[in-house]
Amino acid sequence: MTPAELFSLRGRTAVVTGASSGLGARFALVLASAGATVLAAARRLEKLKELADEDPRIHPVVCDVSREEDRVRLMETALDETGRVDVLVNNAGAPGAVRAEDESAEDFAGVLDVNLVAPFHLARLLAATPGAADGRTRSVVNVSSVLGLVSGAPLGGAAYAASKAGLVGLTRELAGQWGRSGVRVNALAPGWFRSEMTEGLFADERSRRWVERGAMLGRGGEVGELDGALLYLASDASSYCTGQVLTVDGGWTAR
Repeated sequence: MTPAELFSLRGRTAVVTGASSGLGARFALVLASAGATVLAAARRLEKLKELADEDPRIHPVVCDVSREEDRVRLMETALDETGRVDVLVNNAGAPGAVRAEDESAEDFAGVLDVNLVAPFHLARLLAATPGAADGRTRSVVNVSSVLGLVSGAPLGGAAYAASKAGLVGLTRELAGQWGRSGVRVNALAPGWFRSEMTEGLFADERSRRWVERGAMLGRGGEVGELDGALLYLASDASSYCTGQVLTVDGGWTAR
């Protein structure tokens, strides 16, 4: 393959959760620009329609990933519309409370339902579908976080950190179980990027400076700086890569 062909997703189907805004919306657009038919899943239909207006290869699917029936329907919709699922990007996430003492056991479990249980179930649904006739491997990209690798105190959160660390462990385990069946499972661990979830962080000067001090590049991530990493994990460019965590954090975790 040529370098361009390695990163091409022409003829493939991708499912992206949490796609109504932020990183998820960007991920859907990037995969579509690489040629994939993208099922963009989230709870806010109007936002998804706006996203679909930007690229006709994006198809909105209303989905609450905390609900098992919605997860099943999402994967069934992908199969009904295209006959295959080649890429799954588990991006939907819930932040939880920052301070552990402010988070009840019920709240903690609710974050894990969205950030860890849903990615497991969706990946399992993908693995249960038959592989494509072209014999190419399928790719699961679990969107973890640097907070699944190091503490984010004072700006982190117990449930969020636990769920993202769990997602790293889940990635490695599923990669080991499914490697010989043609399903690759990797994780993408972003550092501090602007999104709806981190809007307050970048708006607060003290917090923003904290990010700038912690990152070796002296700044938070900009729009587009996850594009290459996502395409690498989703495409044939990473055909010999599974069970790995690709960290894109400006050097945050390298100190």
